[in-house]
Amino acid sequence: MLGDVLLIEEKHKKAAEAIVERVNAMSGDKIVIAVGGESGSGKTELGHEIARLLKFQGTPAKVMHIDNYYNTSPQDRNPWRQEHGVESIGYTEYDWDSINQNLGEFKADADNVIMPCIDLLTDQEDRLKTSFKGLRYMVVEGLYAVQAEADLRVFIDLTYHETKKAQLLRGKENVDEWRMQVLQREHEVVRSLRPLADLIIDKDYQVKEAKLLGEV
Repeated sequence: MLGDVLLIEEKHKKAAEAIVERVNAMSGDKIVIAVGGESGSGKTELGHEIARLLKFQGTPAKVMHIDNYYNTSPQDRNPWRQEHGVESIGYTEYDWDSINQNLGEFKADADNVIMPCIDLLTDQEDRLKTSFKGLRYMVVEGLYAVQAEADLRVFIDLTYHETKKAQLLRGKENVDEWRMQVLQREHEVVRSLRPLADLIIDKDYQVKEAKLLGEV
């Protein structure tokens, strides 16, 4: 998203290195890497670092921020949620048809592709014209990214209770009672997707194979 704040630390770089090493061992002409986790867990930073490393090795990646695919605009989201109740919050808020369409276009090596792009400074919903031609990698990042059709799913195992500092530093939303209810609901939905992960990033930001943890 345009205007997003990145707080890249050494832990994100180290985790990205481990993930790219894993990705380099994968076969296939078109590979989708999904990075999911709760608010403030470092999804955007990690996704950026994975894409940066892939570019550095000569294989550029496109990044899909699935927060660009909400069914509601940034201005309308909280009113819609409050009207429909906290239980309405979850991955069903996303336009999965558009997400899957763009992922399909990536797999098809399509040119002249349109992707949504939210400008956080203006809250405008822009449209980005781009191309997937010749790109081998797509990095999908967001709360519910591991729900997407992906070849490698990465789950950051940090809860919103453990990422309060990151949320405050990024300052994307006021932390009031309603925001805490939203974070709790997102926590419940995001945690339900954890079993889909191939890789788990633990609380020390170490990358672990989910199957070695006995979780798949």
